Amino acid sequence: MVKGVTAYILAIVRAGREYSVYDEVKKIKGVVDVSITYGAWDLVIKVQVDSLPELDRVVSLVRKIKDIEMTTTLIGV
Repeated sequence: MVKGVTAYILAIVRAGREYSVYDEVKKIKGVVDVSITYGAWDLVIKVQVDSLPELDRVVSLVRKIKDIEMTTTLIGV
């Protein structure tokens, strides 16, 4: 069993910037996987951290990336 917090951040990215945002997101500590997708969301970002304050830090860093237009965060148990 994995301890801590697992979350998925769904992100909408400015058109044509998906790959550059993907590269930036991969560098964030706590991000364990990123997938470029087609549909309503452009990126699915898997995060594994030890606490909710750490998740807040990761979400804040993702939201600060210039070409990210919107995010939704799903927390799993």
